[in-house]
Parts: sequence; structure tokens; C-alpha cells
Amino acid sequence: MKHKILFLFGAAFFGFGGAWLFSVVNKPQEDFYSKLTEIEKQHQSTPVSMQGEGRLADIPDFVQASSISTPSVVFIRTTSEVRTSSPFWFFDYDPFGSIGQVSSSGSGVIMSKDGYIATNLHVVKDAVKIEVVLNNKKKVYPAKLIGSDPSTDLALIKIDVNDLPAIKTGNSDNLAIGEWVLAVGNPFNLTSTVTAGIVSAKGRNINIVHNQFPIESFIQTDAAINPGNSGGALVNTKGELVGINTAIMSQTGSYSGYGFAIPVNIVVKTVKDLIEFGEVQRGFTGMDVADIDYETQQKLKISFDNGVYVANVLEDGPAFKAGIRAGDLIVGIQDRVVDTKSSYDEYLSYQRPGDKIKISYKRDGKVKDAVLTLINKQGNTELIKKTSIRSDALGADFSVVTKLEMQRYGIDYGVKVTEVRSGFIRRMGLSDDFIFVKFNGKECREPETVIKWLSNASGRIQIEGISADGQRKYYNFYGY
Repeated sequence: MKHKILFLFGAAFFGFGGAWLFSVVNKPQEDFYSKLTEIEKQHQSTPVSMQGEGRLADIPDFVQASSISTPSVVFIRTTSEVRTSSPFWFFDYDPFGSIGQVSSSGSGVIMSKDGYIATNLHVVKDAVKIEVVLNNKKKVYPAKLIGSDPSTDLALIKIDVNDLPAIKTGNSDNLAIGEWVLAVGNPFNLTSTVTAGIVSAKGRNINIVHNQFPIESFIQTDAAINPGNSGGALVNTKGELVGINTAIMSQTGSYSGYGFAIPVNIVVKTVKDLIEFGEVQRGFTGMDVADIDYETQQKLKISFDNGVYVANVLEDGPAFKAGIRAGDLIVGIQDRVVDTKSSYDEYLSYQRPGDKIKISYKRDGKVKDAVLTLINKQGNTELIKKTSIRSDALGADFSVVTKLEMQRYGIDYGVKVTEVRSGFIRRMGLSDDFIFVKFNGKECREPETVIKWLSNASGRIQIEGISADGQRKYYNFYGY
């Protein structure tokens, strides 16, 4: 009996002890699961934009920027003529070559409700037909080339449509490196494509504009830009236009991380001038400047903090009259720091002939200020209306070379060809800004005379001229 009582007592003791130990061991796990459940509830009730200590809350609303800007970007289709040459013809112009047509495409940005559209010149250059397809529309609209600016690779076209969704423009001067941007366009014929990235750099000069007075001060971005994006919009997170997508840097021809856009401030000025005057009003200082590298510093024995080097000053030009000389360093324009040729060219591109600007320059370690009145290409301060003569038969416009062009190339006369279209000039392989100096040994002084000579030419033609990049050229052609 005694043993039974002890057995029951022991069993009860170990039973209660085991239960107590089990509760102690499992209580932390119960607390853990209860806390985990509470955390999940709090997590589910917290907006996504507020999680991660607000980091995601700083990401901009790409949806809104896309919906605002996409309707203002159009798809551009062009048809151009190309000439293939016979391999047995020994002159530059082959009368037996065949003429064929090629199609290409790009993008454009609606700048006004009444149909003005900005794009790149290389998108519509040499086109015999330009067509515009509005976003999400099946109808195709014929477009007319209003004007172009080879210095910036910009062109303005127009369609006869009203109440279009014109894009809202921003200010590229206020665009910051590291700021989010969207590229809107039609890469690879994929219409209404939007990609996102940041502003990687500003004021880039990549030497793609081959012109007598090139202006390159590109916005660099890592937003994906591909063939077909050219002429499309670079917008900020408000959906405002900050640039026109123009080029990529790639070994393959497709996106590899580097895209470039023309700042919107240059675009707006160019569009306004083309609408009002038919050509861009460019203000000139009468001097050439260059970036300063280490070799230049050593050669010229100059110390350099920032600025651009004055390589040449036009005698009796605005800079010369203001006291600036070759060898000076330009360090500022209108109290804005000038650190590269790109920034110098960009600021001047906003000005017109007759505008007065203050230039700060350094000489012998001292900074001085000079006030210049900008001139036009003819050497005066007047605003220039388009005065070129159009020849539909030859497919180009012709004008007398300017005073600045004559001084730059060391010539006393010449006739420049611009706005090359379908026709004899294109078949000759001549491009915009080619200057006729001599035609069969005769001096080219008047556009009307050169047009007459070319139109009536037969047999072999000898032409001496200057290409758009300033190279002296000699050609043999046959009249058409």
C-alpha cells in the first residue's frame, strides 16, 4: 500500500513538472509567432511608399509623366531617294546610276497646337516625302519641312491639323545631374515607347555635328535611346520637355548606356526663329574659342582653373573692338561660368544679332569685363530674313556666302547650297552648306548665275568648292 501511494505521488509530481516545463519551453515560440503576426498586420496596413524609411517614397511618378508627354510625341516616316553608281564609271557623277527609294523613320515632338513639330534634321534630311502619325491614331498626315538648323541638327516640320496636344516645355538650365528623366519615342518602329533613366552629364560635345558653326552641348542620359528615338522627347518627372533625343554612343548601333539630347532651351529658340524668320538668328562674337587641355597649358604656359582659350579674333569684329585678343581666356558670359566650349556655344545660341552681352576674360592673371554687341553672319546687327533662291529643278536653295564664311575659309566670293531635296544636286552627292567657288573655271558670285549654269550644263563639269566641314573639294560631273 505504501509503495502504491509513493508511486501515485511521483507520477503526479513528474506529470505537473513536465507540463510546467513544456509551457516554459514553448512560451517564447508562442510569443514569437504572436509578435510576427502583429508585425505582418502592421506591414500590410502600411502604404508601400512609406516602407523602407521613406526611400521608395522618393521615387518619382513615372506613370503621370508618361501619360502627360506621350500624346505629344509623334511617329515620323520618310521616303528618300538614293543613287547607286555603275562600277565602270570613272567620274564622280555617274549618269548611268540608278535612282531608288528608301524608307526610314524617327520621332518628333508637337510644339504647338496648330501643327508645328520639332525633330532632328537627320530624321528628315534628304526626304522627298515626310509623313506623321499621331500617337494612337491610324491616320497619316503629310508634313512640310518649314526649316532646319544644321548647326544643332534640328528641323521644324508642320502638318495641317489643329487642337494638337502641344508639349509643355521645361528649362534645361535647371536640369540637374542625377535627376530622373524619361525618353519618349518610337525605337525600332515600336511606337509610344517610354524608358527611364537619369541625367548623367550636361554640356557634352561628341563631335557629331559637321557644320561650319556647330553647337554641341548635349544632355547625356542613361535612359535607353535606340534608332527611331531620334527627334523624340526627353522629359522630366513633370512631363515637361527638357531635350530632343538625338544620338547614342554605341559600338553596335543600339543602346549601350549613353544617349544624348539637345537642351530644350536651344530647341525653343530654334523653333521660334524658324517660324518667325525662316532661319535661325545666330549671334556671333567675332572670335573662335577652344577647350584647354594639358598640352595647351604647357605650350602656352598658362595656368588654368576654368574657361576657354581664345584661338582667333576677327579684326574689327565685336570681340576685337571690345579689347579681347587671341590668347585671352574667356571665363564667364553674363556672370555665368564658362568652363567648356560647349557651355560657351550653348549660351551664345540663345542670343540674336544686336544683343549686348558681358564677357569676362582673363589676361595676365587678371579678370576683365567687356561688353559686346553680337553680329549676324553678314557682319551687321540686323535680324536676317531667309533670302535664299529656291530651285525646284535642281532640288536645293542657293544663297551668297556670308562675310564670316569668306573670312573663315579665305575666299572672296562663293554661292552656298542649302535645303538639299530630291534633284540634281543630291544626285551629285553635294550636301547642305557646300560652297560653289568655281564652275568650269568661272567665279561663282551670284546664286542666279550658278543655278543657270547648272540647269543648262551639258558634258563634263568641273567644280571647285568647300564642303560643310571646311575642306577644299574638286569634282568632275556630267550635266543632266
